[in-house]
This record gives sequence, C-alpha cells and structure tokens, in this order.
Amino acid sequence: MTRIDVIDNHGQFTHLEQRALRDMGVDVEIVDNETPPEGIDADGLVLSGGPSIDRIGNCPDYLDLDVPVLGICLGHQVIATELGGEVGEGDYGGYADVTVDIVEDADPLVGSLAPSTRVWASHADEVVRVPDGFARTAESDVCGVEAMSDTDRDLYGVQWHPEVAHTERGEEVFENFLAICE
Repeated sequence: MTRIDVIDNHGQFTHLEQRALRDMGVDVEIVDNETPPEGIDADGLVLSGGPSIDRIGNCPDYLDLDVPVLGICLGHQVIATELGGEVGEGDYGGYADVTVDIVEDADPLVGSLAPSTRVWASHADEVVRVPDGFARTAESDVCGVEAMSDTDRDLYGVQWHPEVAHTERGEEVFENFLAICE
C-alpha cells in the first residue's frame, strides 16, 4: 500500500488533506514538520498549508528525500522559495473562489483539470516566479502561478486548497498525486 505523509505546517486544513487521502484508501499520517528527514518513511509527501513561512520546520530538507512532493498553498511557496523561485505578496489576501486556467494539459498533477476549474484559494502570498526546472501549469486572473511542476524531480505545487469542499475536483488532484507516488 502506498504511504503518503502530510507534513503539518500548522494550517487550518491539514486534517482535511489527511482525510482526503485516507478516504481514497491511502496509508496516511500527519507528521510534525520538525521531524528529522531520516524519520520520514513515505512514498510521497504533502507539504500542508500554514500561516507563516517562519514555521516550516524541516520542510526544506524534505525536498531532498527523493520522493514525490505536493506543496499546498504555503507548501507550494516553500518549494518555490527553497529552490530559487520567488514568493511575493498577492493583491488578494483572503480566501476566495477563483477560476484557475490549466496551461499545461499534459501535466500529471493538474492537466486532467483542463481547461479550467474552480478552486478555493488564499493569495496573501503567492509564487511570482517558478524555480529553474519548473513549469507554470496553471494561472488565474489574480495569480500568474496557481500551480507549478518539476516532473523530472516529481515536485509539484498548487496555490489552492484541493482538500476543501469549495474546490471543484479537488479529490482528482489527490488521485493524480497518488498515481505519481505509486
């Protein structure tokens, strides 16, 4: 059975990420982000959302574990920041319903959502430049980098929250990530 750990970055929806994966039959556990990298034994990782880039614990080190990683909101921003991209303040701070356009329909994480999908997202902070090796895979009229992928390293990020009921086809994002991890 595939095991995916959800790294807890103190976000309000972390338990929903675990539940979404558990409901799909995945062996999943929430793991504190202070856990040493050598204490992680999973086929894939979800870096959860959270309130602050200052509270990401060992997340940067988890990117070197050679397992697929899906960053959600803050987790997406951690991947970008740690690998040479850029995160900046967004124009829209609160949570909102956003239409996301998929710009890479062959992408293994979000391509199946093409041409567009409705999501629940916060844009207080957002990725403004993807790291080298990443493709921008989704955009919206409020954010140029709603999703990104580095398929060579199996690193993926989404600005939105696929785990919440307000996001259409959120479960499909987790199903696609599970397929990447298997």
